[in-house]
Amino acid sequence: MAEEPVGRGPIHIQMHMGPQLVTPVPQEVTEALLTAQITSTAGERSGFQIAFDLTKRGAIIDRLLPEGFFDPKTRVVISVSVQGTASVLLDGLIVRHEVGASNQPGQTTLTITGEDLTLLMDLEERTDRYPNLRPWQRAQRVLDKYADFGINADIKHEQIEQPPQEQLRVPFQTSTDLQFLNELARANGYTFYLVPGPTPGQSTAYWGPEVRTGTRQHALTVNMDVNSTVDQLTFAYDGTAREEPQARWQNPATRDWQVLPQPDIGPLRPPLAKNASPALKRRTLPGTAKMQLGEANAELLARAATSADAISGSGQLDVNKHGYLLSPRELVGVRGAGVTYDGDYYVKSVTHNLRPGSYQQNFTLSREGLVALSDRVRP
Repeated sequence: MAEEPVGRGPIHIQMHMGPQLVTPVPQEVTEALLTAQITSTAGERSGFQIAFDLTKRGAIIDRLLPEGFFDPKTRVVISVSVQGTASVLLDGLIVRHEVGASNQPGQTTLTITGEDLTLLMDLEERTDRYPNLRPWQRAQRVLDKYADFGINADIKHEQIEQPPQEQLRVPFQTSTDLQFLNELARANGYTFYLVPGPTPGQSTAYWGPEVRTGTRQHALTVNMDVNSTVDQLTFAYDGTAREEPQARWQNPATRDWQVLPQPDIGPLRPPLAKNASPALKRRTLPGTAKMQLGEANAELLARAATSADAISGSGQLDVNKHGYLLSPRELVGVRGAGVTYDGDYYVKSVTHNLRPGSYQQNFTLSREGLVALSDRVRP
């Protein structure tokens, strides 16, 4: 496997490429690597942009580029090893490539841009029927089609039971598989994304609630002199972010109307703070009156949960200094920011910026309120 040292610490980057099954790239490719930027966000498709040096005539410009080695839909896998622990950062497809020719030394480059494997699920619109299948069973049936790409499904049952009733309604798909999966997830307060790894060529398709329980990552430390791992952290409290949705439902048998009670969002969003932000806005959900009761309750729960996070944070860390990779879509502790903003957060997004001698991560955090639940975080 070709390896390229990054930075002063024991960090190495590896690349695999191929039409469907991937293999390690030629050494000339890793030697020409200039920068790699990979962005992963909860509930959104991951993307990447990688630049190579074409200043010196070599295998890339003379052979690999003309032979289609970097053509769109070529699969790219990028992994890094930090202190002996390997992590797959990306498993995606090239969407476009650009060659920038220049008379200036070191300025002729090849740049490839792409997206993660959910792109495969968004290339073709489909029509399909899902009689007598619950939401999670529909998601499972869609994802089974992508097993040949090493995609394994991790699907959670919905929080509110929605038993299928074929005699009343048959769920129908008239969109791409990705749009269908995202709409199913949104209607249940869930999220859908791909997690690359654990080995090159494998990935997990997660369909379920945001992961806000379990082991925390190593803490982000700020304003603590030599112990600081983050140079700067910025927090914001948006008082208009949280909504109190309201839903009306009509009983088809009696024709009576009722306002559905406010749901407990705890099962979807376990609290991370002592003082949850109040909901300043009220919104009436459209279309719930004619839904089945389970679907209307699920829609109400989804809207209440997904608007709960009023606190956001952003910052940048140096992986060499921190010593660990910060993973998106998991929990992490913050210390050194004061009583109001210390404590656990959900890592909403991470952007990896790699170049020779440098590995930086830009990140965003979120949670529902102020003041940590616990006075301790994982160091």
